[in-house]
Amino acid sequence: MGVPAFFRWLSRKYPSIIVNCVEEKAKECNGVKAPIDTSKPNPNEVEFDNLYLDMNGIIHPCTHPEDKPAPKNEDEMMVAIFEYIDRIFNIVRPRRLLYMAIDGVAPRAKMNQQRSRRFRASKEGMEAAEEKQKIRQEILAKGGILPPEEVKERFDSNCITPGTEFMDNLAKCLRYYIADRLNSDPGWKNLTVILSDASAPGEGEHKIMDYIRRQRAQPNHDPNTHHCLCGADADLIMLGLATHEPNFTIIREEFKPNKPKPCGLCNQMGHEVKDCQGLPREKQGKHDQFADSLPIAEQEFIFIRLCVLREYLERELTMASLPFTFDFERSVDDWVFMCFFVGNDFLPHLPSLEIREGAIDRLVNIYKNVVHKTGGYLTESGFVNLQRVQMIMLAVGEVEDSIFKKRKDDDDNFKRRQKEKRKRMKRDQPSFIPGGQFSPQALGNRSSPQAISNPRQAAFEMRMHDRQNSTTSSPNTSLTSDGSPSLAGGIKRKAEDSDSEPEPEDNIRLWETGWKQRYYKNKFDVDASDEKFRRKVVQSYVEGLCWVLRYYYQGCASWNWYYPFHYAPFASDFEGIADMPSDFEKGSKPFKPLEQLMGVFPAASGNFLPPTWRKLMTDPESSIIDFYPEDFAIDLNGKKYAWQGVALLPFVDERRLRAALEEVYPDLTPEESRRNSLGGDVLFVGKHHPLCDFIVEQYKTKNTEVVDIPPELCHGIQGKLTLNENAVLPDQTVESPVPMLRDLAQNSAVSISFKDPQFDEDFVFKAIVLPGAKKPAPVLKPGDWEKTNNDGRPWRPQLGFNRDRKPVHLDQSAFRTLGHMMPRERGMPGMYANAVPLGTYGSPYTRPLLSGQQQIPKLLSNLRPQESWRGPTPLFQQTPQRTAGAAPLLAWNRMLQSQNQYQPSQYQGLGGPMSYPQRPEDRMDRGRQV
Repeated sequence: MGVPAFFRWLSRKYPSIIVNCVEEKAKECNGVKAPIDTSKPNPNEVEFDNLYLDMNGIIHPCTHPEDKPAPKNEDEMMVAIFEYIDRIFNIVRPRRLLYMAIDGVAPRAKMNQQRSRRFRASKEGMEAAEEKQKIRQEILAKGGILPPEEVKERFDSNCITPGTEFMDNLAKCLRYYIADRLNSDPGWKNLTVILSDASAPGEGEHKIMDYIRRQRAQPNHDPNTHHCLCGADADLIMLGLATHEPNFTIIREEFKPNKPKPCGLCNQMGHEVKDCQGLPREKQGKHDQFADSLPIAEQEFIFIRLCVLREYLERELTMASLPFTFDFERSVDDWVFMCFFVGNDFLPHLPSLEIREGAIDRLVNIYKNVVHKTGGYLTESGFVNLQRVQMIMLAVGEVEDSIFKKRKDDDDNFKRRQKEKRKRMKRDQPSFIPGGQFSPQALGNRSSPQAISNPRQAAFEMRMHDRQNSTTSSPNTSLTSDGSPSLAGGIKRKAEDSDSEPEPEDNIRLWETGWKQRYYKNKFDVDASDEKFRRKVVQSYVEGLCWVLRYYYQGCASWNWYYPFHYAPFASDFEGIADMPSDFEKGSKPFKPLEQLMGVFPAASGNFLPPTWRKLMTDPESSIIDFYPEDFAIDLNGKKYAWQGVALLPFVDERRLRAALEEVYPDLTPEESRRNSLGGDVLFVGKHHPLCDFIVEQYKTKNTEVVDIPPELCHGIQGKLTLNENAVLPDQTVESPVPMLRDLAQNSAVSISFKDPQFDEDFVFKAIVLPGAKKPAPVLKPGDWEKTNNDGRPWRPQLGFNRDRKPVHLDQSAFRTLGHMMPRERGMPGMYANAVPLGTYGSPYTRPLLSGQQQIPKLLSNLRPQESWRGPTPLFQQTPQRTAGAAPLLAWNRMLQSQNQYQPSQYQGLGGPMSYPQRPEDRMDRGRQV
């Protein structure tokens, strides 16, 4: 959901909802990784029933990653997606269902945002390429050094849209992947897998929610099912709360801001393209072995426990002395509804409500003050009571003026502090910073310190450099080896010597009197006194609020509705909304995939469309050429960065678009017509699944009728099954769409078309906790309510779901042994810096034997990796005890004292030849040993 900083705000306000994932790592032997047995108990000490994957959150980072080299071709992208799913599956280990949902054709309200994103990405990509080329020419003209320009095809992420050949190939690859895992992975043995690819209409996360809603309405549904949803969008938190399922968890990548990225011109770290000076590249490592490698750290995952968030909300939303019965579930629905006002994918946020300014807290406080007068809750099962909402909005409107003035004061204070900080840093900046071999290195640098070569020459260069700085006004001039100024140094482009960046002009000035008149005049080009127009804007926004809430709780109310303005009204304008209609047309249908591409793609991405369709985007005589502007304005709307602004694109007229496409529809090939059709979901099971024989029987009898799933054979899942034309069938080879992967010659999996249980169009899914659901045990303790820090120490999420987990630790003897094991000739900082990471103690490391000596037990036997859990009782639940390895280790140390006639070269350890002289601290520790 388009709510910037929502997750950051949520995790800071309610920190205990976050849990770090425990992940079992694959062991490697002779360069071959042993597969992980996912049928074993979950190392996070919780067993999940269903895992739902919002696939677009997986596809994007795998096809164009930001923190590592991008895949070279489409085949590598598919393999990266497979590996990502494997990793999520290894962490979650679902026992009943895996549901994979790819974004299909979206509702029209979402298409407007998709259109804005894709046009903006195309515009920014072209501008960045032009700026990069301009800077490259400047640097080369001044004698700078840059690597040759790489000629490679740029991956257009716009192809990750329904209807393209890429998405069609992805669906084929995922069908192969599912069949392969059902045949080979024991963790998939009894799993039901549902694939909803891009041909099935609807956003991925909303297809998942629709499935959950419809299963909840079935009599065979287990109300204590433990759901886990994978995705990074903030709206998944709202959707999870909207299900009212007591056991709902979200898994997502841990967000780590400010990851280092190499410069796009010189490929060096530490600066951006705009600051590149074209300096020679310094040697990375003793033999320059790190020259082409990025500092890659594997992305970690976290769990968001919605059951804990419900605990926080229950305490915060509980109100006493209400004129009606308090219902926590209804208050949660109202909280979700109020979050829509700070922004979502379908409506712009209200000008007076910014999440960074505590807008949600302000709304909750107003809600608790006003709810005594409303006589009830704002929403019920996805339907809005506008009369009560009006009271909330007008209460916000009363403080709008003070909100705008406080925003201005806060902004001025921030700018003042930043200016003072820049002056202080400029004043305290050292006059000289050594470079080259003596340049300061960041802590934790990956390469070990290197020996200084030719120190006299380096010292001479630094003296000359310092002398040059004192006689020239250019502090960035560098010297060559002979002490002369270098042309490559000091290339710095700065527009002005100002301490601050130029501020965008703000014509609205919300902090001054007359802000409403200026807002409507500048944003809508109408006078604020035009009551009729303001009423129209407010009515459209109210319709949007009703549509969004219905979308979250009941499904898509209308595929055609959208908000027809770029900006939102003010809260004080929400007067007289109680009698506004909030019904939507019934029977609306989604766009077809290629029609959606025409509605969201810029002309630069027209290569994904058939030739005659593409021509409609570029031909000056086209009847819809105005839908595809080559350039467009971006209104910063009071923000600082372009990505925060509003793209002022024309809205697509559906009737004009369909009329233009009627002329080119006959030009579609059979393959393009197939990609332009709407599809459905496919269900997969393996040979061990109870439903397998039932599905195979349908194919043997060639039953063309729709049949119901027997719920007793499929963990209570219900739906309709029909034969699939391109089915995966037992004893038939499944061809690999990826050349680097093998065909499945001995397949035993089977697939069949699946459709969710159907209901009448007027059916209302109740937003309640189902009968028989057990409330999870409370997690929060009294101290968790009041503070987000541990007595001033930085707060850290717990590891796994067991709050009483005892961390793995080393005793004194193990630390001494670790010190002996590590070679000392390496120049790494810290005594134990070369220790093997946790999780890699897979092989029985033992010291070499002396003649006549008995085998010594495995070293560090008290250190058990998390992936070594075997059996129902994990080791971290057992009482820590000193293992039998302690005594031999001490005996080994005593033996070393007496066996000093042996040469050190006789002992070979993990790092090669080692010596074992006794350190004073070892003798002191041994003297204190009990």
